[in-house]
Amino acid sequence: MTLETGVASRQPDSAGEEMYRLAERLFPIGRSLTGEGVRETLAILCERIPGLETVEVPSGTRAFDWIVPDEWNVREAYLIAPDGERVLDYAEHNLHLVGYSVPLDAQLSLDELQPHLMSRSDLPDAIPYVTSYYSPFWGFCLPHKQRIALAPGTYRAVVDTTLEPGSLTYGELVVSGRSQREVLVSTYICHPSMANNELSGIVVAARLAAWALAAPRRFTYRFVFVPETIGAIVYISRHLEHLRNTTIAGFQVTCVGDERATSFLPSRRGDTLADRCARHVLGHHAPDARYYSFLDRGSDERQWCSPGVDLPVVSIMRSKYGTYPEYHTSLDDMSFISANGLGGSAELYIRCLELLEANRTYVATTPCEPQLSKRGLYPTVNFHGAQKRDRTLTNFLAHCDGERDLIGIADHIGVDAAALPPLADALLQHNLIVPTDPE
Repeated sequence: MTLETGVASRQPDSAGEEMYRLAERLFPIGRSLTGEGVRETLAILCERIPGLETVEVPSGTRAFDWIVPDEWNVREAYLIAPDGERVLDYAEHNLHLVGYSVPLDAQLSLDELQPHLMSRSDLPDAIPYVTSYYSPFWGFCLPHKQRIALAPGTYRAVVDTTLEPGSLTYGELVVSGRSQREVLVSTYICHPSMANNELSGIVVAARLAAWALAAPRRFTYRFVFVPETIGAIVYISRHLEHLRNTTIAGFQVTCVGDERATSFLPSRRGDTLADRCARHVLGHHAPDARYYSFLDRGSDERQWCSPGVDLPVVSIMRSKYGTYPEYHTSLDDMSFISANGLGGSAELYIRCLELLEANRTYVATTPCEPQLSKRGLYPTVNFHGAQKRDRTLTNFLAHCDGERDLIGIADHIGVDAAALPPLADALLQHNLIVPTDPE
């Protein structure tokens, strides 16, 4: 669905606290590639994001080299010890069940059970996150110290799941701007209860959608909430030509909730508008950011930037996926993220979007320097040191040659690009520069 801009967004007292509360609400939901958990998550997002629509893609649908799998849902899953105690229960933590486990009700010895138990000896208190999406399997995940304490004997393993034709569900919002050129914002909605790896991306993307809806924008904004990998592939297969023709910049939003680090992952090409914009913002507002290469990719930038698609998509993260010990375990809980972490990440992204909105290429209208003082743009009294106050204006104007855009000029003269749009407006009002790129 396409919406016109100008829809009023709710302005919370604290954007970070608002995002954190939304993450708390979403945290208990059992999500996977498909199923009711994804639909429940999207239904909650639809309450928050006017115009967000859900799309169902039937199982068996081909998307390039992939096929949409059967839909998976969980009624219950548990493991009963020889003494009758229920030692593992999906109802207590949805990471206890291997994702996409096939149905089972069986009596097994501990030795027979062991190949179906997943734990991490390096994190003995953590429940690992394990999936088997495309190969039939069943299994339970548990802390390693609990696993080594299991007594010999006969266990009953119950996995009450359904795996049958259904659909894959994703969410989409397109916010129309003055231009048909688009900025893509993507996040994924397939992981169960993990806060930084999953929920932080969802709630920050929702915040960016509220920003896009809050006022008329120059560009059109496309927000997609998809199951990771297969969801992005399905979406691209349905929109590839349009995405290629319209996307000027894109952002894969993930792992944006903690306060330990700020990280950047470039596009495959590394020199796109999105790369330049993000690097500039981080250079001025997150100078300690850690920079990775596309060789370190691991989220849906793998699809957006792949050969044959090649969209200009980058990621600004906090602690990058795979780099923090809590990653893909139950330790990535609500205590790992914070309102400050979420709010700071959203602010960095909004700075990027605002910079994209303001970024233009200008050309000066007069040969030589125009007389700025008679227009009130430069001091009429010249004395030593006075020019320093206006150096940014004159440096900006000196580089309005129709070649460098605003970001390029800001990088070249060593200023935050956020300082240049007011100067450009002043010069435009006096017809001293004109934009050379389309609106």
